[in-house]
Order: sequence, then structure tokens, then C-alpha cells
Amino acid sequence: QVQLVESGGGLVQAGGSLRLSCAAALRTFSSYDMAWFRQAPGKEREFVAVITWSGRTYYADSVKGRFTISRDNAKNTAYLQMNSLKPEDTAIYYCAARMSGVTSTTPSQYNYWGQGTQVTVSS
Repeated sequence: QVQLVESGGGLVQAGGSLRLSCAAALRTFSSYDMAWFRQAPGKEREFVAVITWSGRTYYADSVKGRFTISRDNAKNTAYLQMNSLKPEDTAIYYCAARMSGVTSTTPSQYNYWGQGTQVTVSS
């Protein structure tokens, strides 16, 4: 059974930092694109960042320069380092996995999802 488990969320003041982790029970983790999405109350789930199986990274414009996505294939784990956090970053953050192919920023293209971790940024 495939499982993605996020951790690292919490409450932080504006300007602060958090590091999210996503531990993936995937047999061939290194073959998957790993992405982070987020969903704020009353809003649709939106793309945050993706790291492909080959290590290429893409970011939403709203987080570019502040967030960094990375992966450690030896640990089957993906990370999202979030710096200079803003109140508008407040959301539930979800980790997602997609078998390598055409890189996608669309939630429906991802095969596996974690349960989400809450990030709250106070002003």
C-alpha cells in the first residue's frame, strides 16, 4: 500500500521558516516526480513546487525565491523548505507523487497523496 506521510507543519510568525518532509512508501521512489500542493479554506488546491525524478525543479510564481523543494532518494523523502513566510501561505500542504513522465502542475495528474499538514503563518 502506497503511503505518503507529511510532517513539519505548524504555527510560525510572518518572516519565519518551516521545513516540511514527505516520507514515501514507494518501491521505486527515484522514478517518481514529487510535488507539493496547498489548499487554503474556501480555495482550490494549488500547485506549489515539483521536483522531477531527474532533479529538475519548478515553482509557483507566488513562492519562487522563498521556497525550495528537494529530495533524498536514499531516504525516500521529499522536502519543502519555506522561508520568508507570509500570512497568505497559510494552508494545508499536501505531498503528491506521480510516475515520471511529462512534468505536471495539475493535481489530477498525481497518483498518490498524503494526508496533509497544516501551516499557519501569523501576521
